[in-house]
Amino acid sequence: MVDVLMIGTGEYTTGYSATSVAESDKGAGVVGVVLIDLRRRGGRVKRLGLCGTNGKKMPAIRDHVKRNIGDAYSDMDCSLECFPGDDEVDPEAYLKALDAFKAGDLVTVFTPDDTHFKITKAALERGMHVLTTKPLVKTLEEHRELIALAREKNVLLMCEVHKRFDPIYTDARDRSAALGDFSFMDSYMSQPKTQLETFKSWAGQASDISYYLNSHHIDFHEWCVSGRARPVSVVASAATGVAKDIVAADTCEDTITLLVQWENRESGNLGTAVYTSSWIAPPGEVHSQQRFFYMGHKGELRVDQAHRGFEVATDAKGYASCNPLFMKYQPNPQGEFAGQLGYGYRSIEAFVDRATAMRNGDITLEDCNRELPTVETTMLTTAILEAGRRSLDSAGMPIQIEYSDASNWGEPTGLKSRSA
Repeated sequence: MVDVLMIGTGEYTTGYSATSVAESDKGAGVVGVVLIDLRRRGGRVKRLGLCGTNGKKMPAIRDHVKRNIGDAYSDMDCSLECFPGDDEVDPEAYLKALDAFKAGDLVTVFTPDDTHFKITKAALERGMHVLTTKPLVKTLEEHRELIALAREKNVLLMCEVHKRFDPIYTDARDRSAALGDFSFMDSYMSQPKTQLETFKSWAGQASDISYYLNSHHIDFHEWCVSGRARPVSVVASAATGVAKDIVAADTCEDTITLLVQWENRESGNLGTAVYTSSWIAPPGEVHSQQRFFYMGHKGELRVDQAHRGFEVATDAKGYASCNPLFMKYQPNPQGEFAGQLGYGYRSIEAFVDRATAMRNGDITLEDCNRELPTVETTMLTTAILEAGRRSLDSAGMPIQIEYSDASNWGEPTGLKSRSA
């Protein structure tokens, strides 16, 4: 049984959105409902903390959790220890919250991208096991620092990239190993422009849509070719015009595309990847369009993650293409939460179970590195994302990813600009 502190109070943790414009497709959230359910099922979680920056939102958030989790499902204990107090606004409330827990406890970090590093670092320094949403951090320098800290403290730092737990993506990854050298990948992921209302405080200022969405498929690609291929250069381009009007920031791109040159390890053959993400999509039958095409020298794969052949139409919400493989919010006939098989659930459950096993001495950090998307197995994604941002900021200049030597395959050491 473990205590868990959730840092970040937004839609992925609680389902709560302060704006009425951006209606979430995750009314019960993901992180919170999973941890509350794990408390119900066998008591794997005991004490639950919730930390944000604006305590004045906490009464509304607790009410939202009660209505969407406590009242929606049977036997769900929604008691939360909240930071800061209901009458406080404190950007550093996470430090007080962390100090209210202890070494060996678990922490989840689902906050704006630019805050991941400082919050995760503070938790690791206290000897806590941490699950941080993608992108884990924004720079290679930050990534390498967290690797060293996790090793020093002998704690698990896992990146929450739930597509690694999607049975279709998992099967595609396993099949890719038999397709020979990597040749080409094209991925696309979008969210509706109403999401920009939710992200208004940071979109285009503290982070961009590539960090936020391209990170999904870049991580998946890194997972597919781990040890067999590595990225060597990145060129980025962007479309603008819609997002900057919504968030009132000239720096906010609508859509970002990264063109990445990859190198196969044994043959030296080159491959190409194109990753595109956008947050100006119109309302549609799904919250997020998600698809990719992968080609190897011996075959190809196509996955449309947004459409799983399950369609629903109601008077209240109209037509939708559903994906209960991610999260199943419909209760079972007994009124219980029944989403345990969803890959959104399994990702968080895996972190709780492996961190608990590490606490008990049953597994090692090396075991976690072989099985999970840890800080040590997600470096290439950070390298590509940072290189993409650098390329955009230098008018499309190609950015080269450097490696120390051939024996250090897959561990990037730095980035540098080169002439187009």
